[in-house]
Amino acid sequence: MMDTPSRTTVRVSVPATSANLGVGFDCLGIALDLRAVFTFELSDELLIEGCPPHLAGPDNLVWTSYCESCSELGRDPLPLRIAVDSPIPITGGLGSSSACVIAGIIAAQVFVGDGFNRAETLAAAIGIEGHPDNVAPALLGGLVSSCVTDKETLAIPHAISSIFHYVALAPSYEVRTSEARKALPERYPLATLVTQMGRYATLINALETGNAPLLGIACHDLVHEPYRAKLIPDYEPLKACALESGAAAFTISGSGSAMLAICEGRDRAEAVAESIHGLMPGLWLQLLPVDTRGTIVEVKR
Repeated sequence: MMDTPSRTTVRVSVPATSANLGVGFDCLGIALDLRAVFTFELSDELLIEGCPPHLAGPDNLVWTSYCESCSELGRDPLPLRIAVDSPIPITGGLGSSSACVIAGIIAAQVFVGDGFNRAETLAAAIGIEGHPDNVAPALLGGLVSSCVTDKETLAIPHAISSIFHYVALAPSYEVRTSEARKALPERYPLATLVTQMGRYATLINALETGNAPLLGIACHDLVHEPYRAKLIPDYEPLKACALESGAAAFTISGSGSAMLAICEGRDRAEAVAESIHGLMPGLWLQLLPVDTRGTIVEVKR
């Protein structure tokens, strides 16, 4: 491999994601058209721009992911100037951490490895994140389910109907993933798991075919939302408002605190957004289409 010229600039654009979609716990996610852009250049020392000051140090997730990936490649990390331009809320639930992890891995591949490799990025990102529900759609775009085997993780893209529009909501407070994990039971009754499996299959079909009534039937999670909802004080009133205003389904996005209303048609999504905005001013709220491009990498030398 030739030495990377010092003037190389790497630009990585990663979409936001919403994981689980209710019943797809840890194995289903969707990419949304809200993009975090990371720009990397070689530098004499680590410089991180565009982050709050408390996130701009050596424990920054982009940098630590880059360093871990360099180590996996058997190379020492080169100091970087990292510029972050991300509209994704950092309070959790819309894939901000996955975007950082993916960007750091790709920077390592370009600067000390053999270049961007999507399959290797997925494997490395799952290793850092611990599960594929966010990183798979962030890399591939669209609706993606993941199957973890003893040897690898299979990421399976699904067609998704254009009839659905998504209202993403983010309160100002954070729900830490570690706390959201602790809220879950260690065991579930067999009947719960059987019901969940049936709803998961139904959810995929509803999203593929654009069947909003079927989506409303399928999106009733039994595994994580009843427990994590208790960590989000505004979940119940927001869910009630969204469903009363015409949303087909309402879910916790990832582990929270973000949430997602899924609506049939743009007009209905706008009505849901207007109702929610009137209920809770100051809430971060955006109507977001599905992103089908996934991660985009540009290398300029």
